[in-house]
Amino acid sequence: MASNQLLSLIGWTFLPNLVTGWVQSIYYGLTIRAGDPRPAPNSPRYVEHRRRIHILVVSLYLLYTIYEADYELRRAGDFYTDLGVPFSASERDIKSRFRRLAALHHPDKVGFNNNGDNGPAPDSGDYFMHLKTASDVLTDPARRFAYERFGPDMVDWKHCATVRDYVVRGAQSLVPYYGLAAVFMYVLGLLGYLEWGRYWRWFTLVSLCVFELHAVTRPRFPRFVASGLNPLLARLTSHPPYLPFQVVALARKLCVTVYIAFSQIGPLLQKGGGTGAAAAAAAEGDKLLQQNLDRLEQTARAMDVDTTRLMELEMAPFAGDPEVVGSMRAKLKEWLIQNTIRADPMVRDALGRSFQKRRVDAPAGARGNR
Repeated sequence: MASNQLLSLIGWTFLPNLVTGWVQSIYYGLTIRAGDPRPAPNSPRYVEHRRRIHILVVSLYLLYTIYEADYELRRAGDFYTDLGVPFSASERDIKSRFRRLAALHHPDKVGFNNNGDNGPAPDSGDYFMHLKTASDVLTDPARRFAYERFGPDMVDWKHCATVRDYVVRGAQSLVPYYGLAAVFMYVLGLLGYLEWGRYWRWFTLVSLCVFELHAVTRPRFPRFVASGLNPLLARLTSHPPYLPFQVVALARKLCVTVYIAFSQIGPLLQKGGGTGAAAAAAAEGDKLLQQNLDRLEQTARAMDVDTTRLMELEMAPFAGDPEVVGSMRAKLKEWLIQNTIRADPMVRDALGRSFQKRRVDAPAGARGNR
């Protein structure tokens, strides 16, 4: 990636948190009446509001970055717009248009400068040279092909005369861009910063690379640009049509935007979508608990049956004397209850604490605690 795009990606890893705090304060100031308490920080309601506001802030910023990239492309213009000719203009039309513009903007034709003194304006020569460069590029088929796909940077390329030369030179310029992007993503992945959406990050990068290679090597504009995007813009808006190199620039910006969305919005959406997963996990836990309770109940019933059999076995010698059997049964039941209660850990702990509080310096037979 280009350095400015990397800085944008890194900078918007931290800035949205600050903006989200401001927006959340304004939101509470508008929606909560004076005197009513605001949600406490780290409370479920506060965290949910912050999550939603953070998603909104990042989404609006990402949309703005696309608009900003488009605005910069329109402000920079292109050779066709500067000459005032359509993309389909022939070499003859371009030369004719340049001659008319040269008659207006040639330094020798400008009679005064910006200060009102005699002589050409200081920038008239630069503008005329820009128009001449545009005309020279668009009247050369090979250079025109290269300009439409690689932009004005191709003007400075040396030792390029044919379409093949320009394509090879342009393809070589893509290697550092995508090589640096791949290394950057790989290193951040090793450091654990790109865990969410790792597959889709690589898929986006590879898709952008394939699209750019297709756009710069085909003899015609990409089909969705020539048959879809540009006609739609011409019909619905006054937006000038896109050249392939402009579409590639927007696609690169969109790629960085998608990376920021993966980093900022993806984990938040996963947390929000985790509510259903948490409910499913809770239901699974309740089911498991019910199964354990059923097993415990079955075990208790089995122990009750075994205890009843043991009692009957112990009472077998007294089967002929109902009075003795009744007395023994009552005493044995009382003994079992007392023994069970005393064996309980909570009861033993309570007795232990009670003994610790007993007065150690009291005379024999005294009662009471400290």
